[in-house]
Amino acid sequence: MFDKILIANRGEIAARVITTARRMGLKTVAVHSDADAGAVHVRLADEAVRIGPAPVGESYLRTGAIIEAARATGAGAIHPGYGFLSENPDFVEAVEAAGLVFMGPPASAIRAMGLKDAAKTRMEEAGVPVVPGYHGEGQDAAMLAEEAGRIGYPVLIKARAGGGGKGMRLVERAEDFADALAGAQAEGLASFGDAAVLVEKYVTSPRHVEIQVFADAHGNVVHLFERDCSLQRRHQKVIEEAPAPGMPEHVRAAMGAAAVEAARAIGYVGAGTVEFIADGAQGLREDGFWFMEMNTRLQVEHPVTEAITGLDLVEWQIRVARGEALPLAQDELRIDGHAVEARLYAEDAERGFLPATGRLERLRFPEAARFELGALRVDAGVVEGDEITPHYDPMIAKVIAHGATREEAMARLLGALEATQVGGTVTNLGFLAALLRHEGFRAGEVDTGLIGRDLDALTAKPAMPGHVPVLAALVASGLDHPPTGAGPWDTLRGFRHWGPSEIHVALEHEGETLDVALLRDGPGSWHREGTETGVSRDTKGLEVTVAGRRFRAEAARHGQTVTVWDAGRAWVFAIPDPLAAAEAAGAGGNAIAAPMPGLVKRMRAEAGQAVEKGQPLAILEAMKMEHTLTAPRDGVVAEILAQEGSQVADGDLLLTLEPEDE
Repeated sequence: MFDKILIANRGEIAARVITTARRMGLKTVAVHSDADAGAVHVRLADEAVRIGPAPVGESYLRTGAIIEAARATGAGAIHPGYGFLSENPDFVEAVEAAGLVFMGPPASAIRAMGLKDAAKTRMEEAGVPVVPGYHGEGQDAAMLAEEAGRIGYPVLIKARAGGGGKGMRLVERAEDFADALAGAQAEGLASFGDAAVLVEKYVTSPRHVEIQVFADAHGNVVHLFERDCSLQRRHQKVIEEAPAPGMPEHVRAAMGAAAVEAARAIGYVGAGTVEFIADGAQGLREDGFWFMEMNTRLQVEHPVTEAITGLDLVEWQIRVARGEALPLAQDELRIDGHAVEARLYAEDAERGFLPATGRLERLRFPEAARFELGALRVDAGVVEGDEITPHYDPMIAKVIAHGATREEAMARLLGALEATQVGGTVTNLGFLAALLRHEGFRAGEVDTGLIGRDLDALTAKPAMPGHVPVLAALVASGLDHPPTGAGPWDTLRGFRHWGPSEIHVALEHEGETLDVALLRDGPGSWHREGTETGVSRDTKGLEVTVAGRRFRAEAARHGQTVTVWDAGRAWVFAIPDPLAAAEAAGAGGNAIAAPMPGLVKRMRAEAGQAVEKGQPLAILEAMKMEHTLTAPRDGVVAEILAQEGSQVADGDLLLTLEPEDE
């Protein structure tokens, strides 16, 4: 039916689709923006077509450009990946009108599940359990508040066209409802062009359990078991696993049957996910789960399902798009072991998960395989040397571990994260490792509130190990290079005749200046003065000695920074320039600066306006998320330095306050 596929996406999912298509003997076409001209998915594909500038609205959301690229290259089918146009029914119809195959569900199925209120009504009619709530058309604020009181607090306000946590507010008291409603409506309108909301009962010990479903055009529908996606921050998934911990077989069967019925009710075809909210207060039970929504596409977390079933879900998508029947029936599907996935992001967990940017000076993962029991898998859309830009989602990779048991899979994933090295941008590696060490999570006691409850502990930076600054000092000084054997003096670097050689290395870490004194012990071997911590380097790399304990370590210098990797955490040091003149620290507490590159979405202040500490002053949009910047103190706005709609860099001043009286 087709022998060439165009992937209307980017990053790791585009690379993922290309890998399977190539194994099946199909040619592939990548599309890319200017920012992605040298991206991994572009290099992997057989052909690549430019579709516009970096902003998604001018590239990856351009239906006409994508269809024209398919026509120009002779691609017979389009795979949407996830995100972007993957759940846009108008795009599906345009693809089919062009005589191409859309590798996903029909437009009618996407529309049926596109609006949360209509989808819940449809599911109620199909006999699928639905969370108690208001899903009607009326949007009067007083009426919605009355409905919330009828449902009973706490309630959750959701933008009906929402996703990814946008347009969602938890309300625990009636007096907070009006402000929360206004915020959800504004965010829904800004993100989806739709301010309408629905109101639902908030389950106090909620677990997010989803069922992977698959359907073909011949009326066959199966489920490929469940995934638990309860570990979330800001309503976005962080770690997913399959199967769900503590899932009884009879509850799995009931939930799977409900998901299959949901897919049948809308004439579904292809890969999809039916998401349920489950009450975990007394364990998973048949009368304790309710339909939330259906994602009419492949999910980010699909690898854990592939790991426990041994199946390639992209291959199934291709076969169904060709008109083939599903390869297996329900009674032929089995669960083998346990799998856990962690999403590695360029973001600062200690600063409220702010997205980060930067060049990946280093990106190293442990050796990985696929579809093998006890294996490690890494799905990445970037490689060392690539740039994390503010234009797209800041995901670096997904790291997936498979084991015979949940404990084995989690231990393997933790070891993999601790061995992963990222340099050039801040990441959530330390946060992910802390989650995997969390006693409640390890015991299977998960719910969507776990991260929020223990956020301070999970994001707390541990004390710096004593060997870390020693490594940094050695690398910063250039004494870490192994002997080259180039001449008789090579092994004498740092030697002096009149006593032990000593050097002092200045480093800066998070505003603190360190003076590290190193004493030479011998060729390529040093220790920190007054400690039992030493570092040496041979042809195999760096070796650390701490009170007689020896272990290998990794550190590298890039420009004027040194990064040391230790147990999954990257410690970054700046090498100060001794010739740099001391300059004023800037506007200090009188300025509000951009914490990351982004678009100034809204300015909520003007010159001369009196403001209070914590008052919202500007909204910055970066990496598909909005960030509110607030006043650092009471004061008066002195000057507006950025306009709405302007692009700003990290550290650019947005506005200033008048200086405080001395």
